[in-house]
Amino acid sequence: MRSSISLFASLLTTALAISNNGSTPLYKDSSAPVEDRVTDLLSRMTIEEKTAQLVQGDLRNWINITDGSLNQTGLEWSMQYRAGSYYVGVAIPWEMLSDGVKIGQDYLMQNTTLGIPAWVQSEGIHGFLIPNATIFNSPIAHACSFNPSLIEKMAKAIAQEARALGVNQIFGPLADLARELRFGRVEETFGEDGYLTGELAHAYVKGLQSGNVSAMVKHFAAFASPEQGLNTAPVHGGERELRTTYLPSFKRAIIDGGAFSIMSAYHSYDGVPAVADRHTLTDILRGEWGYKYFVMSDAGATDRLCNNFKMCNSDPIDSEAIVNLALPAGNDVEMGGGSFNFERIPDMVDSGKLSIDVVDQAVSRQLRAKFEIGLFENPFTDVAVEDQAKYINTPETIELARQLDAESIVLLENHNNILPLKRDANIAVIGPMAHGYMNYGDYVPYLSQYRGVTPLDGITAASTGKITYAQGCERWSSSQSGFAAATAAAREADIAIVIVGTWSRDQDELWAGLNATTGEHVDTSSLNLVGAQPHLVKAVLDTGVPTIVVYSSGKPVTEPWISSAASALVQQFYPSEQGGHALADVLFGAANPSGKLSVSFPYDVGTTPIYYDYLNSARASPDPGRVYPNGTMVFGHAYVLQSPLPLYEFGFGRSYSTFAYAGVALDKSAAGPGDTVRVSVDVTNESARDGAEVVQVYVEDVVASVVVPNKQLRGFAKVFVKAGAMLFHT
Repeated sequence: MRSSISLFASLLTTALAISNNGSTPLYKDSSAPVEDRVTDLLSRMTIEEKTAQLVQGDLRNWINITDGSLNQTGLEWSMQYRAGSYYVGVAIPWEMLSDGVKIGQDYLMQNTTLGIPAWVQSEGIHGFLIPNATIFNSPIAHACSFNPSLIEKMAKAIAQEARALGVNQIFGPLADLARELRFGRVEETFGEDGYLTGELAHAYVKGLQSGNVSAMVKHFAAFASPEQGLNTAPVHGGERELRTTYLPSFKRAIIDGGAFSIMSAYHSYDGVPAVADRHTLTDILRGEWGYKYFVMSDAGATDRLCNNFKMCNSDPIDSEAIVNLALPAGNDVEMGGGSFNFERIPDMVDSGKLSIDVVDQAVSRQLRAKFEIGLFENPFTDVAVEDQAKYINTPETIELARQLDAESIVLLENHNNILPLKRDANIAVIGPMAHGYMNYGDYVPYLSQYRGVTPLDGITAASTGKITYAQGCERWSSSQSGFAAATAAAREADIAIVIVGTWSRDQDELWAGLNATTGEHVDTSSLNLVGAQPHLVKAVLDTGVPTIVVYSSGKPVTEPWISSAASALVQQFYPSEQGGHALADVLFGAANPSGKLSVSFPYDVGTTPIYYDYLNSARASPDPGRVYPNGTMVFGHAYVLQSPLPLYEFGFGRSYSTFAYAGVALDKSAAGPGDTVRVSVDVTNESARDGAEVVQVYVEDVVASVVVPNKQLRGFAKVFVKAGAMLFHT
């Protein structure tokens, strides 16, 4: 295909962007100030060219993703009307993707009047969305590592893989908070806490953009606590909650991280649609924070102004009303997936229904980001086809995925120190999440579930003993027909490992409607194990064989009886492609578990929300009741038969080591606004095993003028302490 590209390019004129006096235009001078370049380019653009910068295109407009053939008419049309960016997140071979990207960028640079390069966009919250790229664990998982440096390394790896194929913008990270556990997209977040989320989102932005790939922070803002936990449903809250709870993580990622773009959200907050919320998009983001770059809607989100929010007619859709609601509010660019309402901009300007100043402001934000990241100088930076494997899914990125996964696993229970296991133990591996497919989160490419290291694979590779496998049940079924084989395998073993949980789907299967229990638009009313899974766990426990239960899930599982009945309980949120090896590393002790929960576990969905930083006076005077396994009921009042407190709180996680704290001190006794207070502490590893501990600093406002959280995380560090040693840390 490259030869045809070269032939096509040779027919193109390259003198179209030269000014009347024959000199190179100012906007093409990389040494000129960015603002001067923006002003110069904007002055040369027609209204049609400006509009094209504000509408997203799609690789499939000119590439047949079945055979890779070129649709020349589609290419010319797309670059005339949807030239600002184009989406390429489809499951196609690497060479087909990079060829298609190059065709698009070459056309823009060589066959358009001004030669403005496009953003080439894909997904990448836990791996570049292309088949056989490195799949890292889901954000809810790697947040449990409490290790920003590893997140930054992961983002650098994602940038490396994306740039190798010509992709220059990734839709990530999320700065949303997992404070509504019924919501299907909990797995995509960094957890419930704004401080941890901000630090990790910041690390992601810095890592990604250090590789010259733009981050697009999403979903701005306060998106992930929808009514009833239903995707895109309204979020209820006021100005104080917006500013104190939801916005800090976004500001840390966007402003401190220097993100070049933002994605607005589907929901409404306090009755105002996020895609048309001037208060957040302009007053706060631009006015208070000084943000200079662009905001893009989510797929089809602008249509919701008419179709869902009923703010304009939907049959036929009132595209002009949508433009006038979203664009002046500060939503600069329209993603595809809807009616492409922004394409009406030229007619609206011509008829006086829309000010050209509003359009120019949006376009300038788009151009400013492109100039700042150097897109005009380096519009396409793929590598030769024969070298792509040197940049994608390399031994280094694979090892990083394993390390991050292992550091993210949380040891919840370890009764009688049954873990770590002996390598020569006779082990039965049981459960629907143990083998047969990879239990990835959403936003992985089509059929990814059949590539990776399953728990059975990892345990078998690490063991020198006998390993027996029994599925026990299907993840989506109530059938117990496989229980006999599972319990028989357990009785023949020294140890049983049962792996159960939730499941999501890849990007094609998820939207095709196949069954799942988590993922985008897959919300739930229960946090219990579904179908036969809890009964399988009980059947294996009833054999009397010591049983380790592993939750492989995208959100907390509420089966508190397992915590006490199982010999050990391990939480592995949706894993990486090395998930089985990482799990085995922890189970056999090659890795000492150091993960801490990024989200609290309730006893039951009815006790949510369960986040740790609740406002003072919440969860007051708990007087819990309880239902015992034999059916006996002990009645309480808060709640009658349950507890409002978490089963496992944010920041919790056990280790094979034992750590002791002493000598906590502050470097100042009084502090004012803007001051930094340093906390120092002595951490001693009192065990015979080296280990890493996550030191967490929480702040309590003892006397406040308004109701504030009971405590808040304000600092953390993962420190490695050798057995018997003491570490002084600040």
